[in-house]
Amino acid sequence: MGEGICDYTKFSVDLRRHMWMAGVETELRRLIWQIAVTGKYISAKIHESNRKLAGFQNIYGEDQLSLDRSADEILKNQLQFSGFVREYASEEQAQVVKIGTGKEKYFITADPLDGSSLVDSNLSMGTIIGIHHEKVFGEGGKTMVAALYITYGPLITMVYSAGKGAHEFVLNREGEYVLSHENIRLKERGSIYSLGGLRRDWLPEHLRYVEYLEAEGYKLRYSGGFVPDINQVLIKNGGIFMYPALKKEPKGKLRLLFELQPMAFIMEQAGGCASNGVEDILSLKVEDLGQRCPIYIGSRFEVDKAKEYLQGKN
Repeated sequence: MGEGICDYTKFSVDLRRHMWMAGVETELRRLIWQIAVTGKYISAKIHESNRKLAGFQNIYGEDQLSLDRSADEILKNQLQFSGFVREYASEEQAQVVKIGTGKEKYFITADPLDGSSLVDSNLSMGTIIGIHHEKVFGEGGKTMVAALYITYGPLITMVYSAGKGAHEFVLNREGEYVLSHENIRLKERGSIYSLGGLRRDWLPEHLRYVEYLEAEGYKLRYSGGFVPDINQVLIKNGGIFMYPALKKEPKGKLRLLFELQPMAFIMEQAGGCASNGVEDILSLKVEDLGQRCPIYIGSRFEVDKAKEYLQGKN
């Protein structure tokens, strides 16, 4: 099948067949498929949203949209009776939830609806999933066996990796996920960058790095949503996303367990890398559910160059 874009109206390899052909273990294959199907239900909930806040805050003190709560419940309920999941850790839950009998094989981490605050402006959102073969408190590089994200945009797409490359599927009109990009590969160096945080709050090393990118002619592409911005780097085959340490937030904004580990897993499978500016994201140990971390993720050239600036080598 090779690299590149496939015309999925003519070449319709669905998700289950692709995973079977790739040799993904049976239980993991069924679990990934079930999560992908759950994305359809979350998408339907987004489309019927009234755009209003639920009037609650999550465990981090952030406003929760009714969509956040609904997406979390949909995902948890679907996984509860899957027969494959022992524990569920969600950005919307205060603690790890035991949803199985204690004998199941996998542990799930989830950001059920990343970018939900963008719903009122009709921008893309997403779901981020990490699949672990042992408890989630540890180094992602040792515990993760698969990761995926679903993008709810003009098209509903899913990118997954079970450790054998990163692959994109599109939800077609018949409700099937069909292959659109197989073995996504990032170029060694890209041409776009996406970054969060206010310029006035950046540390000097990060500012110098951004100025380097500007001088090199990199194009700024930032939506405010982690999933669509990461998806753009992958589908455009290169570039970098970054949310740095800030003067008042030295640990950055994004959460290691729910957001960064799964995306780092996928990005590495596409030939890229992910770092906090010093260490690889998948080598960092998760100590608690809300643990945050700076992130530089994308093509190897841009991430390595960021590390040089952050470590004072430029």
